[in-house]
Amino acid sequence: MKVVSSLKSAKKRHPDCQVVRRRGKVYVINKTDPRYKARQG
Repeated sequence: MKVVSSLKSAKKRHPDCQVVRRRGKVYVINKTDPRYKARQG
């Protein structure tokens, strides 16, 4: 899982990316292609 400075760029990499907030951190998750996972905060 990558720590990214801008999650907007991480979301644009794949059409199935979703931005999710969990425990004060912001995550990009992707069910179909898990290599695009990212975290911020």
